[in-house]
Amino acid sequence: MEPIRIVVVEDDPDFQYLIRQSLSAHPDFELAACCRDGEGAYLACLREKPHVVLMDLALPADPMEGASAARHIRLETRAKVILLTSYEDPATVVQASIRAFASAYVLKSQFPLLAPTIRETARGVTPQAHLICSALLRSLTTAELTVFQYMLGAPVNLHSSEKTIANQQTSVLRKLGLQNKQQLRHVFAAYFPQMPEING
Repeated sequence: MEPIRIVVVEDDPDFQYLIRQSLSAHPDFELAACCRDGEGAYLACLREKPHVVLMDLALPADPMEGASAARHIRLETRAKVILLTSYEDPATVVQASIRAFASAYVLKSQFPLLAPTIRETARGVTPQAHLICSALLRSLTTAELTVFQYMLGAPVNLHSSEKTIANQQTSVLRKLGLQNKQQLRHVFAAYFPQMPEING
């Protein structure tokens, strides 16, 4: 079985060392790169094509830089993102996960959960990913949710006019912070892998 390729983004050298040591104990993990900032992480992901990115939420430039960097990586690569954070407030962590289009998060105080979370994330959709996806879609109306499913290629019946559907698609993209249907399909493929239509 192919090892899980991982890029680590952590600015604290001691904690980065701890992560590297932990990952090295698992033969099914392959450390592709270690980075200390979002830009370096993005370039590493383009180069190394990891399956999973471990992204520290609080990078030096900005307490939420990790979420912005993760979002960029999610939009431009096939890597899934796990946020690492010392924040203990669930609302803050979930909000950052939404902004990042993350697949999971691990509190640094719960470090032993890192390895199993990496495996679950690489193999499919974690319970956290379902939570994050639900939170992402909470801003959509019932009609917009149906259009969202239609945009993903699901077999749904739309009874509105073409103009109304087009307006609803624009609203869906705006609320989710996405530019076009291709980005939407790319991002949500991580949350709905069972839908073959969106993997193309």
